[in-house]
Amino acid sequence: MSALGHGDAALRRMVRVGALTRPGRGWYATPAADDDAVEAARRGGCVSCVSALRKHGFWVPPGYHELHVRPSRHNRTKRRDFCSTPGGPLPVTTSLDPVPTALVCAAQCMTAEDWIIVTDSVLNTWGWTVERLRAELPQVNAKIETMLAKCDPRSQSGTETAVRVRLRARGFHVEVQPKVDEVGYVDLKVGRLLIECDSKLHHTSRENYLKDRRRDRKSLAQQLLTIRVTYDDVLYGWEETLADIRAVTDADRHRPRRKRRKSDS
Repeated sequence: MSALGHGDAALRRMVRVGALTRPGRGWYATPAADDDAVEAARRGGCVSCVSALRKHGFWVPPGYHELHVRPSRHNRTKRRDFCSTPGGPLPVTTSLDPVPTALVCAAQCMTAEDWIIVTDSVLNTWGWTVERLRAELPQVNAKIETMLAKCDPRSQSGTETAVRVRLRARGFHVEVQPKVDEVGYVDLKVGRLLIECDSKLHHTSRENYLKDRRRDRKSLAQQLLTIRVTYDDVLYGWEETLADIRAVTDADRHRPRRKRRKSDS
């Protein structure tokens, strides 16, 4: 949705015959153009922020249903519903912002936890480190730096990220994707408590069901307890879930065990 490689005369002719529409300054759209991209061009910008992240295939936590548009430089003061970036205005060159630009924009619109969830997903999907992503972001401010410090590319799901972030905020020492003998990798570990963040899809497989029970049995044999939490447990029943975790992890148990010294015996 731009000049499409045609000259001005050809573009005007295509608009006259209905082969193209002109939703905004410098933009032309075919009948098959994405509706959100057309609307963004009509407003004077491009699809960005959470809307762009969703279109790039990343799961976005609930609560961000409206279309998020980042304005071009000459349109940035004309509307109140535009998304913004933390520094100066960035040029709009495509109808859909690339992921790094969308993340910078989303840092202004999303909660810190939601932003970390999506950023973890980007890091894990692309196999990037936090340092690599930081280098690709077009702008970084103190707020983004603080959130980046809490990101972890090892996270396997948004539910896992949310549990990690919330527990650490409460002072828990949380290990991410630790490997346990005879069990394998687990999502999170807090002292002697293993936390597995299950999805609805995960439970539909009989193979996964049997594998999980074996893992639980092997961990219990090592005096490690397992708690399984679902998306609903975290998003809609967190206080109860946290109370259950606390019931298992007492004041000493949720911290790493101090190695026994000879002088202690």
